[in-house]
Amino acid sequence: MERSHGLLLNEEALGQIGEHQRAEFVFEWLTHLKKLLPTVDRVDIRQNQRRLIDQLSAVLIGSPGPPTRWLLAHCLALLYRLGDPIPSSLMVERCNDIIRSKDDSPSGLPTRLAAVACLGSLYEQLGRMLVGSFKDTLVNLLKAMKSAESQGRYEIMLSIEKILRGLGVSAVSSHRDVYKVARACLTDRSMAVRCAAAKCLLELQREAVFLWTSELENVATLCFRAFEGSNYNVRVSVSKLLGTLLAAAVEPRQSSAAPRQGVKGRSSLEEVMDLLSAGFLRGGGGFLRTSGDMLKGTSSVSKDIRIGVTQACVVFVSTLGGSWLEANFPAFLSLLMELASHSRATQTPVDAAVTRRCVSFILRSTLGSLLGEKAQTNAAKQICIVVASQKRTIDAALTDGNVETRVSSADISASQHVLVCCLLELGALVQGLGSTAAPLLTDTTTALLDSVVSVLLHPVASARLAAAWCLRCVVMAMPSQCSPLLDRCAERLVALKSSPEAVAGYGAAVAALVAAVQHCPLGIPHTKGKVVLGLAEDLLRSASQNSRISLQRTQAGWMLVSSLVTLGPAVVEHHLSRLLLLWRCVFAASLREQDMELRRGDYFTWQVTLEGRAGALCAMKNLLLHCRELVTDDIISRLLTPLACAVTLLNKLPALLRSYGSSVHCFSVVYRLRVYELLSLLPPNTYQGSTPTLFFYLLVSDLSGQDNLNQPCSDLTLLPPLCHHDDLPLVGPALHDTDHRYIEEQLHGSVVGGASLDNDPFSLCDRGDDAPAPLPPHVALTAAATALFGVLFPHIISAQRVKILEQFAETVNQLKGQRQQTVQTHVCAALCSLLKGSVRGSLGPEELRPPALSLLSGALESSSPLIRCLAAEGLARLVQVVGDPGFTASVSLLCFDRLKTARDAASRSGYALALGALQRYTGGISSPQHLSTCLRVLFTLSQDSTSPEVQTWSLHSLSLVVDLSGCLYRTHAEPSFSLVLRLLLSTPPAHPEVHHSLGRCLHGLITCLGPDLQGTTLSPALRSSCLVGCSVMQAGPDCLVQARAISCLQQLHMFSPPHVNLASLVPALCANLCSSFLCLRRAVVACLRQLVQREALEVSEHAVALVKELMCVSADVTIKEVGLEGALFTLLDRESDPGLRRDIQETLVHMMASSSKLGHWLKLCKDVLSATTGGSRTSQEDDDGCRDDDSSAFRAHSESSGPFTALRWATRRFTVECVCRIIAQCESADPAHFDMVLAQERRLLESTDFLVLHLGDLVRMAFTAATDHSDPLRLAGLQTLLVIIRRFSSIPEPEFPGHVILEQYQANVGAALRPAFSPDAPPDVTAKACQVCSAWIASSVVSDLRDLRRVHQLLASSLAKVQSGRDPSSQLYNEAAATMETLAVLKAWAEVYIVAVESSRLKESPDRSADGSVSSSTNDGSGCESGGAGLLKLVQSDLSTLSRLWLAALQDYALLTLPQENTAQIPASGGAFYTAETVNQARAHYSSCWAPVLQASSLWLHSSGFLMADDTPATLSRPATPTSMGHTGSVGGAKSPEDVNTDRLHLILGISVEFLCSPHSEDQMENITSCLRALQALLDVSWPRAKIGNDQALSVELLSVLHRLMVTRESASVQLAVLDLLQQIVTAAQEHVREKRHSAEVDDGAAEKETLPEFGEGRDTGGLIPGRSLVFGALELCLCVLVRKLPQLSPKLAGTSPTADKPLTWTLTDSDCRLVSSAVSVLSELPSICSPEGSVSILPTVLYLLLGVLRELVHQPMGLGLVVQATLRALKSVLTSPMSRQEKSRGAWKLLLRSALNTLYSLFAPNLNHLKPISLLTALTVFLLSAGPDVCIMEPLHALSLQRFTASMESKDPLVSTRTKLGPEGSQQFNRTLTSCLCPSGSHLVSFLLPLLISFLLDENALGSAPSASRSLHEAALKDLMRLGPQHPAVFR
Repeated sequence: MERSHGLLLNEEALGQIGEHQRAEFVFEWLTHLKKLLPTVDRVDIRQNQRRLIDQLSAVLIGSPGPPTRWLLAHCLALLYRLGDPIPSSLMVERCNDIIRSKDDSPSGLPTRLAAVACLGSLYEQLGRMLVGSFKDTLVNLLKAMKSAESQGRYEIMLSIEKILRGLGVSAVSSHRDVYKVARACLTDRSMAVRCAAAKCLLELQREAVFLWTSELENVATLCFRAFEGSNYNVRVSVSKLLGTLLAAAVEPRQSSAAPRQGVKGRSSLEEVMDLLSAGFLRGGGGFLRTSGDMLKGTSSVSKDIRIGVTQACVVFVSTLGGSWLEANFPAFLSLLMELASHSRATQTPVDAAVTRRCVSFILRSTLGSLLGEKAQTNAAKQICIVVASQKRTIDAALTDGNVETRVSSADISASQHVLVCCLLELGALVQGLGSTAAPLLTDTTTALLDSVVSVLLHPVASARLAAAWCLRCVVMAMPSQCSPLLDRCAERLVALKSSPEAVAGYGAAVAALVAAVQHCPLGIPHTKGKVVLGLAEDLLRSASQNSRISLQRTQAGWMLVSSLVTLGPAVVEHHLSRLLLLWRCVFAASLREQDMELRRGDYFTWQVTLEGRAGALCAMKNLLLHCRELVTDDIISRLLTPLACAVTLLNKLPALLRSYGSSVHCFSVVYRLRVYELLSLLPPNTYQGSTPTLFFYLLVSDLSGQDNLNQPCSDLTLLPPLCHHDDLPLVGPALHDTDHRYIEEQLHGSVVGGASLDNDPFSLCDRGDDAPAPLPPHVALTAAATALFGVLFPHIISAQRVKILEQFAETVNQLKGQRQQTVQTHVCAALCSLLKGSVRGSLGPEELRPPALSLLSGALESSSPLIRCLAAEGLARLVQVVGDPGFTASVSLLCFDRLKTARDAASRSGYALALGALQRYTGGISSPQHLSTCLRVLFTLSQDSTSPEVQTWSLHSLSLVVDLSGCLYRTHAEPSFSLVLRLLLSTPPAHPEVHHSLGRCLHGLITCLGPDLQGTTLSPALRSSCLVGCSVMQAGPDCLVQARAISCLQQLHMFSPPHVNLASLVPALCANLCSSFLCLRRAVVACLRQLVQREALEVSEHAVALVKELMCVSADVTIKEVGLEGALFTLLDRESDPGLRRDIQETLVHMMASSSKLGHWLKLCKDVLSATTGGSRTSQEDDDGCRDDDSSAFRAHSESSGPFTALRWATRRFTVECVCRIIAQCESADPAHFDMVLAQERRLLESTDFLVLHLGDLVRMAFTAATDHSDPLRLAGLQTLLVIIRRFSSIPEPEFPGHVILEQYQANVGAALRPAFSPDAPPDVTAKACQVCSAWIASSVVSDLRDLRRVHQLLASSLAKVQSGRDPSSQLYNEAAATMETLAVLKAWAEVYIVAVESSRLKESPDRSADGSVSSSTNDGSGCESGGAGLLKLVQSDLSTLSRLWLAALQDYALLTLPQENTAQIPASGGAFYTAETVNQARAHYSSCWAPVLQASSLWLHSSGFLMADDTPATLSRPATPTSMGHTGSVGGAKSPEDVNTDRLHLILGISVEFLCSPHSEDQMENITSCLRALQALLDVSWPRAKIGNDQALSVELLSVLHRLMVTRESASVQLAVLDLLQQIVTAAQEHVREKRHSAEVDDGAAEKETLPEFGEGRDTGGLIPGRSLVFGALELCLCVLVRKLPQLSPKLAGTSPTADKPLTWTLTDSDCRLVSSAVSVLSELPSICSPEGSVSILPTVLYLLLGVLRELVHQPMGLGLVVQATLRALKSVLTSPMSRQEKSRGAWKLLLRSALNTLYSLFAPNLNHLKPISLLTALTVFLLSAGPDVCIMEPLHALSLQRFTASMESKDPLVSTRTKLGPEGSQQFNRTLTSCLCPSGSHLVSFLLPLLISFLLDENALGSAPSASRSLHEAALKDLMRLGPQHPAVFR
């Protein structure tokens, strides 16, 4: 087939292939021709035009299928347009002849249809060139219409639409004729023809003015009739037509065909709405506005008409646009409310529910998507006005004493519908606006809260519940309103508890407000829960006092309890005992008492009783849903008693119903519903013994009993959750996710009643953001019964199980018609619920299988597609649960047999689906024979063109078989592709469901082939078939099919990217980016998300390059202006589907990550952020007189100058997050992004963009977001500002040395921060702002103290708020929120203090004592008032307060982190900053802030030297130190300063050790560093150092923690800090040992004793106990460091090194050098903390490690001087240790030191002669000078020493010679040693040295050019000669 891709059809290749492949071959050629013709030179086209026309004509008369004929028509017209157009009239005539022909053969119809399609395309592309033949063509088409079948009518309508588009105004003379024909087709029995007619009329109205003027009412009537009996596609098409016509009538377009004189022109909004209202109220019967006679009668308009009218109204408003809606909203709302309140629209509860939902849909679809935030705010105000006027009218009428003017029940009913619609939309608007809706609440003219609260007293329940929901939305949007509203409603509830309406309304409001808290992270004060529970108890206690309001009080009381439970375990656990008491009291105490209840009371008593018990059960259900962890076995056992009574009462309900009839029926249904719901949530084994068998039979009766047969069936609400998600598309568009699903659901739920909030008031407590719409109780009862059946059935005995299933099967077989379908629905749902929750082998005995199989096989033959889907899923589950291969085979055979004998479409469809789904849960199909059999059957069924339903279901089943077969299916891929393509090319477009199933098959085949698609092993024909199939589906008219085509191409791109042409795919995706179909938008964005992960740049380029050929992506943003990225931002702003929004965001993130256009993305983000209709929040007034300076910078403009308009806060928040991602992305890229000098230099040389050049834009965007009205956006803006500060604070400003680039924005940072510290700012915003403040101050950007003071004052104000505490009565949020804010303030101050101290230390003089007070340098005022000293001075004034608050926070944290077994130590009253009720929430806040507070506390204690101040700050008004951390103890009175300091030390040590001991992830590295620095600060002070030195166990524990850190952390800074701490601990031990020795000397009076008392480790034995020895722990730690950095020190690791003649090469980084240096330094100090015997024990180890380090350093090149010097110092320290002179250890030390010296000599081995022995010589010098003559003069050590020095002096390397003479101590010390130690032989040595010194002298001519080392050697030798000459003149002679 590859040879066919040319301009001309390859007829030779066509003749060589089979008949079935020719259609595919021709279609592929036509597809290629369509792409090729526009690119070929016109001369070539004209040369080949005649041949091409002949070939195309041959295709035309060859009976092409629908896709081929459309493509043929397009290519033919394109050929004439690009080539010679003159012969086109001949082609038109030929097509007309074909249409006139009377050929009735099977091939004649496709040819005629192709001719019709060709005519349409010819006129569309050639236009007025064919105007001469237009009339003849039109007459011919209209004549053919009369005798055409549905396919012909459909094609003719499409053709006429194209003709009208091509001719434009030239066809005006025939508009009436077209209109007449289209009118008839608009009500055609074929849905496809209706859609085509609607599209034709939509094109006609562009020029035919009469359609929206004189004929408007007639067209509207016609559209209403078209809605009747329509499907979803028809409703979409016709509503688009009607809405467009109505919009044109209201806002006429400029038309070339002006209206004639006398013809009606512009219509008013009222007239248009009257038309729509007439259709909504009376349907398509007639629409003349006459007297009220037309309104008589009770016949209801069909729902499809009402839904169609609703969609048309949305199109009408959307066409006119957001500006029109904003200007005309008051009138539009008024007219819409007239419709909602019309009596004919609300005749029955079902009608009322549908009407309300339709009106709500209109409001949501228009206000929610067309208006920006400012316009939405204005719309909300208008709705408030309507609500207030409605309530005033009702109130006035109810209180009017005149009977004649009193309001009627009809008026009350009308007002309730208006109020419900308005309040639900108002809630949705406020919820969408979020905190930006705050001005609505403060606007006194609107009085939103007053208006909504007033509705709570409405006489109708639905209005009250809608008002309660609206209040819940207000609280979800603005959590700060929850507490005030709760107080207000609770107060009114108490004050008006004698009014039934008030109790019901305010009770519902309180319940809704409390339930809203689960969506508000900041919560409400804990005391509110107590108030609510008290209200509930009061209502329940007083319910029996007044029978007039008993029901309302009972319901309100239990609603409050149910809402309280939604607050979660943290609240409920404190009230659980009271709740259990309530539950126990509402039910009878015993079964006997319950029997007595039945014998007394009346119907009203039982109404109240059932209502109360149903409410109690609902509260129990919420306990299980929201507080599952509280429901322990003990709690369940205490619930079982009331539960047993509840179940027993179920069995008594029939007797009650017989006694009291319908008066208690509704209450009994709700009661049963609550029992079923509760039992479904409880484990069956907990109540199995308390639920009698009789109850289960009651459950069975609910599913299949005769009493329930007359109840409407609820299949569309009951069955879809039980069906497999992939099978639901077979049911039809009813269950598809569409933009109209909100109202489309009503169409299919007509028989079960409308879903409405008043069906279940307790649904106000449910989770979810959308308004709840619970089903009627009897419908919900069936769903609950099916769920409970699945739970309970496995727990009854096997015999009863068999009996129940057999009873189900018998009942179904006995019934007929609708009654049978109802029972079949219920029992199959129950059975599938059982099977879905069962595991393999849990069904029971084999006797259960036949009745179960009988039920499901019977359901497979049902006329309901949904029941068939359920049955197929049930069979698959049954096979899975049984788990018997034999049973599976028998079910398969059953399906095969039934398919052979069945003749009706339903049975064949059901069994075909079952065949594919059967092995869905058993691991797939593994038998080739079974697969072949299935395919034979399904292939046959899928080609049954007489039944599209059978085709659809069998093809869907085939797709399942493909998925379940895996690689086994590859052998069948080719015939499957052939079948799919053949059907795609031949199936009529009137059956899109077949195309959709074919798309599923194609998708499955692509997945089956997988990566083979890109290899060479696969036939190119299969790959070509994939592309052809996708092209066919892309060209189809159905949106679902197009979406499936896109998903197939997406799958193909995943497996074989080179074979998917992005140049054609991306434009197609962009064209559908803003499709009116949700499924298409989802598919497009999902495909884009995948494409941009690999080829983001190519996708963007293709989108922009072909933008001129595309329409606008959206109304106001085109791809040309802002690119594909901008179009996605716009779509994100308007989209409400959560999954689609998530995909759009991921697509943008991937595009951003792959893009190199930094400037483009930043400009895009800036444009998005500036696209707002209202000004941003400006800075607040302040007292420092700097307001103008701060707020004038970067003030957000109210007008939008960018390409975007009125984007919402959620989109802008995502944009701010994108800015943070861009910064993070640049961090891992070019360093020039954060270097202004480098960026400016490279910008001049290349076109690359750098982030630092856009710093102004970054700050502007962060400022804009941080000062917005939206709290989430403010948080995102502050986070961005924090990132900017952290990343750019250290970048210098090239133009102003000594300054940084961020310094110029300090005023803007202050202005951005100030609003976050206002009194009404939420705690989370203030907490984030504190974090930014501390980062800003700590960044050292601001050098001037006056500028620093501005931000400091913000922190100071927050600290004052922390000190003053909060008035509980004015508290708005949960106590945990106050904890979060307080700790954030303390953390910010801690970070500032840490930076201030560190900066101050850097400025201190270097000779300042190490352990002096840090604060001593800051107390005097004579220093620089900027930098660290000035900052420290700012903090100093609050330091006494802060220190106490810090220590109190640390004590809280210590208590909260206690293990579970020690939680009893937590104070019952709470801590300093948390309450006992919020312990769990507070832990997270403490965990995030304790580390800086710990470090700051340590620094403060360091600065004060642990000296306690006597003065307590007068400003501290809250108990900062409530427990033992202060000056006062518990009973014993005041603590001593020593005790207080000890407590503080142990607190800091305990927190640090506990944290460092527990495993943590790498993201807590900052906390580890803080802990280590805190410990360092403590050990810098003598008192805590003495405490630790005196407690060896504590020191050893610290060492073990440090050892663990060293092993588990690779961070160099952490490891260095560990070794610094080790040094401090060793120093503490040294001081302790030194003190003990000094004390002993003084006590003994022998300061000059030769032997000291044996203090130090090792005592008199020298033994060191691991785990108890400080020295041993220090050795372990040092060894760990040395072996990790120098592995050759370990004998085990040394054995793995290369051969000895090839030493191991390694390098040490600077940090490694510092680590090794610190380790050897600590090693050298260890002997000093040992006893003499102990020092002997560790000396070999110490010397081995030191010499080993030296040995390893010999191998390395120069550059490790730091380590060498440290090692030599350590060696000298060991050699000069006092222990070497102690009497008890002197001898052992000498022996060990001699051995070490000998080892040192061995390092001068012959095989190391190639190395420079400078380090070894220096070490030898140190040894000789420090070890003493007793060690060095022993032979052969003495001789070896002379030998090494002599050899080195003879070295040709002058540097070695120099180092030989100029060692660390210099030649002077060497000579002094010779003089003092070897006086008798001094002259001999001088005579030995003299020739060597003379040899080092240089000739004066060579001196100038000699290397520096030689010159140094010359100078040193000359100096020694001059010094030695006078002393030894005899030698010189």
